Amino acid sequence: MRPQYHGTTILAVRRDGKVCIAGDGQLTLEDTIIKNSGRKVRKLFDGKVLVGYAGGAADALALLDVFEVKLKQYDGDLTRAVIEVAKEWRLDRNLRRLEADLVVMDAEKMFLLSGLGEIVEPDDDVVALGSGGTYAVAAARALMRHTNLSAREIALAAMNIAAKICVYTNDHITFEELE
Repeated sequence: MRPQYHGTTILAVRRDGKVCIAGDGQLTLEDTIIKNSGRKVRKLFDGKVLVGYAGGAADALALLDVFEVKLKQYDGDLTRAVIEVAKEWRLDRNLRRLEADLVVMDAEKMFLLSGLGEIVEPDDDVVALGSGGTYAVAAARALMRHTNLSAREIALAAMNIAAKICVYTNDHITFEELE
């Protein structure tokens, strides 16, 4: 069964050669908000790869370490790194217990990577995860089709829409961008 992560929304958008990943800042512990300004998006591989995560903080950070090792091992080849992380994640007894999901992207590709062995490369230039992910991705897709906003502007607007709908998403949005 796929876990539902509360307190996290991550959204990745690519438009006109620019990419942006955004995350809300709400951190929860069971049914309590414990922090409003958490940072769940990062740059890796000398600033060439963006990543956002949902799930348990320790699990997500452990998974980020594994992903970063694979990125270095495969010299920044995002597709290969994602495939190798997914394989190791499913086969390694300890990694298999990690409860986290990742969105990773570089200037050309983006993937959603889950602990259930899923590797999703979206059909369009938008992908999201977390409790507000469906709201954020729906808003971003509409903005992509009906506006000329930049990747960052779309991410901000979509995340704010998600924050107005999802009780586990707030409007303290952090960004990382590539051009």
